Amino acid sequence: MRRISVFGATGSIGQNTLDLIARDPDRYDVVALTGGQNIDQLARDAIRFRADVAVTADPALLPALRDRLAGSGVEAAAGEPALIEAAQRPADWVMSAIVGAAGLRPGIEAVRQGATLALANKESLVCAGPILTAEAAAHGARILPVDSEHSAVFQALIGEDLAAVERVIITASGGAFRDWSLEDMARATVAQASAHPNWAMGQRITIDSASMFNKALEVIEAHEFFGLTPDQIEVLVHPESLVHALVGFQDGALMAHVGPPDMRHAIGFALNHPNRHPLPVERLDLAKIGQLTFRAPDEARYPALRLAREVMETGGYAGAAFNAAKEAALDAFIAEKIGFMDMSGVVEDTLAQISPDLGLQNAPMCLDRVAEIDTQARRIAAALAQKN
Repeated sequence: MRRISVFGATGSIGQNTLDLIARDPDRYDVVALTGGQNIDQLARDAIRFRADVAVTADPALLPALRDRLAGSGVEAAAGEPALIEAAQRPADWVMSAIVGAAGLRPGIEAVRQGATLALANKESLVCAGPILTAEAAAHGARILPVDSEHSAVFQALIGEDLAAVERVIITASGGAFRDWSLEDMARATVAQASAHPNWAMGQRITIDSASMFNKALEVIEAHEFFGLTPDQIEVLVHPESLVHALVGFQDGALMAHVGPPDMRHAIGFALNHPNRHPLPVERLDLAKIGQLTFRAPDEARYPALRLAREVMETGGYAGAAFNAAKEAALDAFIAEKIGFMDMSGVVEDTLAQISPDLGLQNAPMCLDRVAEIDTQARRIAAALAQKN
């Protein structure tokens, strides 16, 4: 049996992962499940899958988790130290689906145990890509992408020489506001931004999709994961969300990955790698679909894409600052302190205030410095949001 841990088990990625595990339970031994506020779901899943330990990120919820797990034999724990300890438990395969920068340290601890890391937490590569990949190499661990776009690129590259790659195109649905005017976007509400036309996802990632901050993070992630230069990475708006990515080769060929907008495909690919197993996803009827459409993104509508390219050019700790500022700006929008279109301005102004002497450019990376930059950027972004 394969030992499995799922970090971020109560979110959409975690729930889809557990759905696949439940379909073939005799193959898996669940070591650890972690979650945030949804204690009922975490406890139910921990009992159902007979996990060794269930961890909530919120220490205040530990008594409630203990109550729900009483008599089950599942250990209850809480807080960041407990997340780290759970990641240090021996496992063969670990799903990293904690939202935001909080997923970085558990992911690093997992690769230090030599586990295969199924990476849905794109912030780990955005904030500290060189650290994570170096730790994986040092401990014989493998990182497999779970973002649908990066999984698509990974699959298109099987058997190919990366040196022959000319460009990579990752697609974006365009989110909830892809056909809205800029004036209407400026007045968009949190509820409107939280409704995705194609994908069923959590609130934060759905809003990030509408602003293209999610795609901006994915551009940086592709740069870090595949070693691509910024000018090799392109973004296309593809409203149908069926072509997840394309890889262009030096002979002019384009290799496309086409599939339904169902995260169980990318999760299942990582779960079963290097083999393919049957998955409970829709089989596309291309004749019924009829056509696929693409258009270039308007960077006036999506300034996050421009900021991502500036971050890649800067390097160093710029990714950590960018992600922290983005998360703080998103918090401010959800709290209705700033408007939808104000988020990019908060992020841009935060990056402008964090100067090179704070370690953004060409600095040897360490986790403590990542944490310092993260804290500083959040503080600056929160203050800028208050002024709006």
